[in-house]
Amino acid sequence: MGFLTGKTVIITGAGRAVLSDGRCGSIGYGIATAYAKEGANIVITGRNVKKLEDAKAELEKLYGIKVLILQADIASGTDNEATVKKVVDETMKEFGRIDVLINNAQASASGVPLAEHTTEQFDLAMYSGLYATFYYMKACYPHLKETKGSVINFASGAGLFGNFGQCAYAAAKEGIRGLTRVAATEWGKDGINVNIVCPLAWTAQLEQFKNAYPDAFDKNVHMPPMGHFGDAELEIGRVCVQLAHPDFKYMTGETLTLEGGLGQRP
Repeated sequence: MGFLTGKTVIITGAGRAVLSDGRCGSIGYGIATAYAKEGANIVITGRNVKKLEDAKAELEKLYGIKVLILQADIASGTDNEATVKKVVDETMKEFGRIDVLINNAQASASGVPLAEHTTEQFDLAMYSGLYATFYYMKACYPHLKETKGSVINFASGAGLFGNFGQCAYAAAKEGIRGLTRVAATEWGKDGINVNIVCPLAWTAQLEQFKNAYPDAFDKNVHMPPMGHFGDAELEIGRVCVQLAHPDFKYMTGETLTLEGGLGQRP
């Protein structure tokens, strides 16, 4: 039994995805696997029901934990607060508590130059990333306050370095970074641990980005000093597990950058 046995984690964008070589290709699923190994009950959301069902079947079979899957798509022109409320309500109905919220979901039209970006493409990044993070944090706050829980959000180096072809993605991620720091300031008194992770992992999405936009990929994605890209479970997922551990409360409000297995707090 792990130290998270009996606790509940919500992970957005955690459908199962695989790389062309068959390995795990989803940060969200890698995180879910790491939490499952520590005994946590898991709620995973996403747009693709088949990927969620595949994740649920594998996690429950391998680790003997319970997984609740909920289709949820935060997008322009929909009642997003109602969508998030349903996820939180169903989680509480099933498990009776929320200990960790991980805002991992993010879609974007990466590779499209700023001057060619459409409003619809910009909205895609902002709603799936920044607005989703905002809505989930608001909805989970009273439950996290009760459990003295943790929030783990995901940003990126795209905004810090001005990555080519990633204007909407960078804007969304920088918004999430600012939102996280404010929450850390406001929620620290409630015993809620709030952190942000900026990962560089080899995922199915990054693999698709390389194939679709090779020029943008070459300009933006560089091999980390460690000589390999981060592993979705062993490096990204395990860090997220550590951030939910009581011993890591002192890190509240800090940014953790993962570069191929090398963690540093800038």
